[in-house]
Amino acid sequence: MSTSTLRVLLLALAGLALAGCASRPINAPIDRIDPAGGYRYQVHLARDANPETMVILAFSGGGTRAAAFSYGVLEALRDTQIAGAKGGSVRLLDQVDVVTGVSGGSFTALAYGLYGDRLFADYEQRFLKRNIQGELIARFFAPRNWGALWSSGWGRSEMAAELYDEVLFQGATFGDLARKHGPLIIATATDISTGSRLGFLQTDFDLICSDLSTVPLSRAAAASSAVPLVLSPVTVNNYGGRCGFRDPAWARAVADPGHRSRPAGRALQRYREMQDFQNGKDRPYLHLVDGGVSDNLGMRAVLEALEQLELSKAMHRRTRLDDVRRIVVIVVNSRSVPRTDWDLKEDPPSDVAILIKAAGVPIDRYSFEAVELLKDMVARWKTMREFKSSGALANAGNPALAGAADVPEIDLYAIDVSFEAHPDAAERAFLNEQPTSFVLTDEGVDRLRAAAGTILFASPDFQRLLKDVGATVVRAAPGASAAR
Repeated sequence: MSTSTLRVLLLALAGLALAGCASRPINAPIDRIDPAGGYRYQVHLARDANPETMVILAFSGGGTRAAAFSYGVLEALRDTQIAGAKGGSVRLLDQVDVVTGVSGGSFTALAYGLYGDRLFADYEQRFLKRNIQGELIARFFAPRNWGALWSSGWGRSEMAAELYDEVLFQGATFGDLARKHGPLIIATATDISTGSRLGFLQTDFDLICSDLSTVPLSRAAAASSAVPLVLSPVTVNNYGGRCGFRDPAWARAVADPGHRSRPAGRALQRYREMQDFQNGKDRPYLHLVDGGVSDNLGMRAVLEALEQLELSKAMHRRTRLDDVRRIVVIVVNSRSVPRTDWDLKEDPPSDVAILIKAAGVPIDRYSFEAVELLKDMVARWKTMREFKSSGALANAGNPALAGAADVPEIDLYAIDVSFEAHPDAAERAFLNEQPTSFVLTDEGVDRLRAAAGTILFASPDFQRLLKDVGATVVRAAPGASAAR
């Protein structure tokens, strides 16, 4: 062996040894919770200039397909102006208060929260039309990363987070996001040990007594999109039980079995999850995977918040939502259902095909249920308000209506933006054939973006919203059938 060859080999071995010492970022602990600080709902939305209307966007998972489809909704809202309450016109996009994002949808949500309108200048080239999947595979097979990948403290998702940071987030943290004046962004991951949802929001990080402000956005995106087996879990330290966490007021109805207002099952389940997260002594580490495992639409947080609002009303507790008169939830669901020929053949599908299908069916079923539950809540609130306004409650004598007086005086709109709602059958078929991956054709990205605007404006619920607020659409997204 020549001297030069030996030198190269030694340098390579030294590089592998150093890489093997790679360790994951450690989320910082907090000794005391500050309800007036951090990236949380109560602090960020205090800046809201329109407290009577709350608009929530829920971006589903689905890789680049979800990222492009949700981006199309942002474009449609940006390009649609309505008459302002004080004259002039305002963009619908500027009325958005909260954006939840899961897996692929979390990239669009976090990037919009960070960049605002700057996103529309280069997101398409920086992320949507970039072969992120190919770059991840190339890094996985690059020898310089092998040592780190073999280490116990650094996995495939940490490598992915580095790439996401380079191409999209550029070192930004939740502290940077907290200084922005746009909507509150909630990226969601799943605690794989319990199946519980953990949002990258200081309110949730209070449960584990940790400071969210120093956590990189790229790591939140990596956790939210860490598909089990394909990418490794993202591990965070759990310091729960050390910072004096106190249950919020709505939890009294859950903790007190004698309270007259029985909470909905989701509020009860969330209370139990909150208790479990606070057990940092027995659970010092949390391993987070794709948020779609627990909630592929990002809707659980929305449903729970609305139920907690009902509980607060039942307890005569004042909340910021006491000033809200209208809540609009736009569910951006990029679920695809590609056709198969399984039912035409006597031989069953392969084990791999069955495994992939089995993993997706429960997620799809829960996603459908979440949208229907939101619609049920819309109908229930409307019915209860009608009973209340008619004076029928005093004489109804029906125990089922006993809580009607506690229903919030809020108009609730549920707007479903999903592939099956596209008016064109051929386009529906094309959308459903787009894969769940981090690479799509340029045509696929463009047609997903255009479809989002078309479906949004074709929604009867969206048209009802525009009519109810007395809006006139001044300019709509290209290809959208705007209300007049």
